[in-house]
Amino acid sequence: MKKIGFPRMHKEVNEKRDFLPRFFKYFINEKAELFLEKGYGSAMGFTEEDYLIENPYIKFIDNKDCYTKDIVVVLRAPEFHEIQGMKNGSILISMLHYPTRKSRTELLKRKNIHGVSMDLVRNDSLERIIVNYNGTSGSGIQVAFQELSKSMKNFYSRSRDIINVSIIGLGMVGLTAAKAAKMYGSSEINERMKKLGAKGVLVKLLPRNITCDRHEMIQILKDTDILVDASTRDINSEYIIENEMIKYLKSSSVILDITADPYLTDVEPIQVKAIEGIPTGTLDKTVFYPDDDEYAFIPSSISTINRRIVVSCNAWPGLNALECMKLYGKQLTPVVKMIIRNNVREVNEHSDSFFMRAIYRGSIKYFEDHEKFPEVDSLNAI
Repeated sequence: MKKIGFPRMHKEVNEKRDFLPRFFKYFINEKAELFLEKGYGSAMGFTEEDYLIENPYIKFIDNKDCYTKDIVVVLRAPEFHEIQGMKNGSILISMLHYPTRKSRTELLKRKNIHGVSMDLVRNDSLERIIVNYNGTSGSGIQVAFQELSKSMKNFYSRSRDIINVSIIGLGMVGLTAAKAAKMYGSSEINERMKKLGAKGVLVKLLPRNITCDRHEMIQILKDTDILVDASTRDINSEYIIENEMIKYLKSSSVILDITADPYLTDVEPIQVKAIEGIPTGTLDKTVFYPDDDEYAFIPSSISTINRRIVVSCNAWPGLNALECMKLYGKQLTPVVKMIIRNNVREVNEHSDSFFMRAIYRGSIKYFEDHEKFPEVDSLNAI
């Protein structure tokens, strides 16, 4: 019988997400023992009794003990010291982001830990099946418009110009952002604009043949009110928008970082964000103004001279923790069941099972064999 550990995420103060009690109901008849960290779900108002009502066989243990089980399931990737506490040959189901986390991926390989990266579990059309596009793009656009309403003169006015939103990236992250942008990011602002009779939003989706044209991009930036990074890059050490180009944005413009690629200095060349010189937000702080202290923590080799209001978060769906975990629970249930019932190390992309093929695509081996597939989204904000 496989033992599965569900540790809590000890990250930002506002990271409240754990899988909901009902999620565990679906594993009562599986050949698995479930171990939850003490206090699991408490940040969202749940008690141990709430979980035991759904599955009376759950056991509550310490954080470190959760990481010693055959399978570990946690939404956001564990810290390095937590991975070090996992046993050789175990399975880690988490948002592992192989393309932008080289050092962590190498650690998993050294520990012989079989990674199943939720963000890379994909169907036969290479579409993600564990993802919250609305919670990510929708939340980001909503905060960006809230900030623009403060910085833009006459935002709530019939006399103002059309609001221009420029989105870098044509994947589902960018498309979902575009749909949210046309509604000003929220029903509240949208209804207010309708009553005012104010001019609407013009959304531009920028493909690579435009973003690589510096002259064309400068003209676009001059008209842009919200610049959105929803990009997927083949080379994470190269910028799409250099810091020098930010000066062409209006002083009232807002930069929205949806993708949330981090700066990583433990790889060579260093990994940078698509837009040079902007900070990465967290659930504790999603808005950065030009004089904020966080700019001091950006690597010194990166230019931060030109600044605008930045909206960023490495966990956008976490702004609505309950709805987020309802969705992730539904999406993850069949995946965890298949991993309990099968030996994931023996499957491949030609498996008879739809879910086992999808799970294989979340493995390190599949990623290393198919490192470049630009038609799919890379999304670090989970």
